[in-house]
Amino acid sequence: MVLDLDETLVHSSFKPVNNANITLNVDIEGQICVIYVLVRPFVAEFLARMARHYEVVVFTASLSKYAEPLVERLDPERICVYKLFREHCTFFSNAFVKDLTRLGRPMTDVIIVDNSPAAYLFQPENAMPAVSWYEDLNDEELPRLATLLERMAYEDDVRKVIRTIIVNNKID
Repeated sequence: MVLDLDETLVHSSFKPVNNANITLNVDIEGQICVIYVLVRPFVAEFLARMARHYEVVVFTASLSKYAEPLVERLDPERICVYKLFREHCTFFSNAFVKDLTRLGRPMTDVIIVDNSPAAYLFQPENAMPAVSWYEDLNDEELPRLATLLERMAYEDDVRKVIRTIIVNNKID
């Protein structure tokens, strides 16, 4: 399972946020910038649930100098076994695309959870779209996705199940 970071698991801002869950000091072109991070509701529970069924990978189009320390804070249990960053993306049609073949896993087994369709442009059949998140503390997208993802964890080809979900909005 491949998880996006920004607007899927967290929302980050350079502007001060009173209720930030995490603050990071990041060196950007020789200047230390403070990044304020809001964590989407249920992230810890979602990661724990997914770890029972999947090898969990974070794949973000963000720079590693921001994303690496953020994932360390977001995932203290080290559930996310691999992390891929902007330098692992393919720049295509003015977008950073996450080429899932870089994982070296059969595409029948790979699911990407991401809010941006451009991110999974090369393998849309492997995508479980997530609603973009910015700050809604009542958001329940991750528990909803977790239920779907748990039910499809042991399918022969996740792409067939994803197609069924997308077309019929349900799992048969």
